[in-house]
Amino acid sequence: MTIHSATWPFPARMKTELQIDSVLLIIAMALLMGGFVILTSASISISNNTANNPFFYIQRQLVAAAIGAVAGFICLFIPMRLWRSLGPLILLVGFMLLIVVLIPGIGHEVNGSTRWVRLGVMNLQVSEPARLCFILYLAGYLVRRNKSLREEFTGFLRPMIVLSLACVLLLMEPDLGATVVLLATAMVMMFVAGARIRDFLVFLVTAVLALVVLAVASPYRMRRITGFLDPWADPFDSGFQLTQSLIAIGRGEWFGVGLGDSVQKLFYLPEAHTDFVFAVYAEEFGLLGSFILIALFLALLWRVFKLAMRAADAERLFEAYIAIGLGAWLGMQAFINIGVNMGMLPTKGLTLPLISYGRSSLIITMICIALLLRIHHELAVNAKPVNRKRRERSKTL
Repeated sequence: MTIHSATWPFPARMKTELQIDSVLLIIAMALLMGGFVILTSASISISNNTANNPFFYIQRQLVAAAIGAVAGFICLFIPMRLWRSLGPLILLVGFMLLIVVLIPGIGHEVNGSTRWVRLGVMNLQVSEPARLCFILYLAGYLVRRNKSLREEFTGFLRPMIVLSLACVLLLMEPDLGATVVLLATAMVMMFVAGARIRDFLVFLVTAVLALVVLAVASPYRMRRITGFLDPWADPFDSGFQLTQSLIAIGRGEWFGVGLGDSVQKLFYLPEAHTDFVFAVYAEEFGLLGSFILIALFLALLWRVFKLAMRAADAERLFEAYIAIGLGAWLGMQAFINIGVNMGMLPTKGLTLPLISYGRSSLIITMICIALLLRIHHELAVNAKPVNRKRRERSKTL
């Protein structure tokens, strides 16, 4: 797919054809449009109860999608070299977001966690844009310090110190789910960049010990981590969410009870429109529908990682690391969300990308998709001269 456009916001005389990865865009749009349908069904009861408007949450999600589309469209025309040159500034923005939310009077508390900053018509969950900032910074670092990363422990230690500070700030909110996703994404990026296995082992042992200490030090956190092992032992307290989620998934059987006919969303299943939207979807569309949704996420990851390999083959390592990071982020978040709904993982409070209600998550995810489309565009444009030269050589031969 090509769009004739100036490379706005840069000089209008720089005309080019915008090369769009149609497959990636179609998969993302299918998830987004399907997400609107799923969210409408999952939230209709709670919307009517809390706001006397059955479409309250989907209307807010549509506004967020419009904001994400505008932001993504702008990012689609920003060259990747600009993101790379702004690495230190982007890192500073990420830390500022995580610090600002902890300032009394600025951070907004919900359910005991201070993760949001009020921005007029919506609350911004700062961990979402901050995570993107850290991925962009880390991609630049992996290009600049690749030799040191491969050969020296200090090359591995420097970014891990930065990320550890970010994780401390996230745990102060607290937001364990965002912490896990950020660390896991960074580890994937550094592994692909060639970090030594022994460096990973040292950090992994340290991280596991730190998580064990955090879990033991907080009875509430310990209950959340261990509650998923046997939710039926306390189905009306620590295991309530999971037992209701499992009931919803079980009711779906092979083909589901039908769109809109979920019973668990009728105030039985807490957070049915956010963290546990997959359980409502599985109840209404069954095992077959669940396989289709998971297949769409796998197709998205396949396309993103294929883009990363193309970027690496073209020796555009900054773009390759960004694609790896964004793919790992979206894939792990989807895996964790579905795993939590199915009782495979402890509750983390993470949304299902492009599906769950979460305006900050949706906006940032759409920006991520735009960055991936931009990478595809630059690879396609830069490949054209090479192809022409090869054709000319073949003619002379």
